[in-house]
Amino acid sequence: MGKMTGREIQKDNDLFFTCSLIEYIARKTKNKNSDVVKALGRENISKIYNLADVYHSDNIERVSDDFIRDADIKPGSFDNIKTARYSVPSHWDIGKVFKRLILGISKTNNEDVIDALFDAYDSFVCDKINDYNSSFYYDAPQNILNAYIYNEIE
Repeated sequence: MGKMTGREIQKDNDLFFTCSLIEYIARKTKNKNSDVVKALGRENISKIYNLADVYHSDNIERVSDDFIRDADIKPGSFDNIKTARYSVPSHWDIGKVFKRLILGISKTNNEDVIDALFDAYDSFVCDKINDYNSSFYYDAPQNILNAYIYNEIE
């Protein structure tokens, strides 16, 4: 078991920050978070995850600008905030949803967290989570994981 910080394992909190930063960058650049993950690539994602405790103590605006510049992420046209008809979850809320999904995938598939992260953002579930006009993103974590595992929404 990893080191506990507060109520959760430190690396789980690092994953939470990583997913929240991905969501923050996606909103800021108007790209899908799956496209942000691809643009950042394994090296940057691993760097964010491994140094999350350092980045988390910095201004997220500056941290996001650095990664947007370094990964050369261009402005897109995806704006699920503008098209939302209901209350929009924060980037922290969506980070938590993805953190839980990724940990579930990692455990289910017995794979590394970074591999599970790429699997999660590359699945149809990612688009469902990003649809703020549905209730899927705040569904029970096990239901979201089951949708991923069985490749369908019940």
